[in-house]
Amino acid sequence: MPPIEIGPMRPVGPVQSQKGAVSAVSREAPAQPAAASATSAVQISSALDPGAAPVDSDRVAEIRSAIENGRYPVVPARIADAMIAAGILLRTH
Repeated sequence: MPPIEIGPMRPVGPVQSQKGAVSAVSREAPAQPAAASATSAVQISSALDPGAAPVDSDRVAEIRSAIENGRYPVVPARIADAMIAAGILLRTH
């Protein structure tokens, strides 16, 4: 088997750059991308479409009416419990 030649040894240190050497490619204007075709190559899947939000508009109208008339019950303890529960749910995996 022939010996393997690895070349001269260089000290280990930071990357050595050649100052003042600018390639001809960097002086040229960047290449322009090809013109986009009339049809897009990206196809959108309907499997990722979430659809309409599940909102019960009758219930929303009922709650709005109760708030406007002052009949909507506001219980601070229930609100605090719901906020704490939501924070715990967000922290669990």
